Amino acid sequence: MELKRLALHEPTLQQSFSQHAMPGEIVCEALDYSAVATALAGGTAYACSLRSPYKDTPNEDALGVFELGPNAAVLAIADGVGGHAGGETAARLAIETLANHLAPLAELSIEQVADVTRPAILNAIEQANELIQRLGTGAATTVAIVEIVQATIRTYHVGDSSIIVMGQRGRIKLETMAHSPVGYALGAGLISPEEALHHEDRHLVENVLGTPEMRIEIGPPMTLRLRDTLLLASDGLFDNLRTGEIVDCVRTGSIAKQGASLVELARERMELAIDEDPSKPDDLTAILYRRC
Repeated sequence: MELKRLALHEPTLQQSFSQHAMPGEIVCEALDYSAVATALAGGTAYACSLRSPYKDTPNEDALGVFELGPNAAVLAIADGVGGHAGGETAARLAIETLANHLAPLAELSIEQVADVTRPAILNAIEQANELIQRLGTGAATTVAIVEIVQATIRTYHVGDSSIIVMGQRGRIKLETMAHSPVGYALGAGLISPEEALHHEDRHLVENVLGTPEMRIEIGPPMTLRLRDTLLLASDGLFDNLRTGEIVDCVRTGSIAKQGASLVELARERMELAIDEDPSKPDDLTAILYRRC
């Protein structure tokens, strides 16, 4: 069995919508927006990427949705660090390196996959870090990865791309801490979520792929309950929407419909700041997964 890879490509300049032969998979491309929805690992996944408004340079985010079998998958997002040469290259290199390490796992049983997914992900992150450093351009990227094996997930992240798990009633069951000065202050209770959202140093990232000091934060295994929703996203989402707004938007209803609504709301915020609402134009990439 080959590794099933869902990829988002640079959008066309024409609005288009196509239904593919594969059940549950759709591709929607419109100017600066691409999305894919599919059945995955006993649930449903929705992946989307939006280039920053007013920007004519490439989207510096990259994502990967990798199916390892009927009940296993890996989800990943990389956000090329703005202001560093080759952010787009670094993000894509991180995702492609992960794909290469996961490819052999598609031939294994679910029991075997459970044993080898973690080392495959860790080795991929470490190799990508070395490869990005070898570029010699100062390129860097964040990465957020979730492995799903049956109903159990585990998170891995480097930088400020975030991972959240929320229940159907809106309770946040898991939320990663951004590797940044503002993220640490928020985690320590020194500032409020609203202060963090508007902080002048929110753009600073302390830990990225592409540096000798890179470190990987690994979360504990967690069982997803039916209708729990998992979200991975670059800071283009979290810099424009409050966590409560994100939860309210996606916790119930069709994951593809609510995911599209979430991205549209963030796009509106980027294009027009109203009152005290956050507004920061940036590339935005998100993956949602819900266990059915």
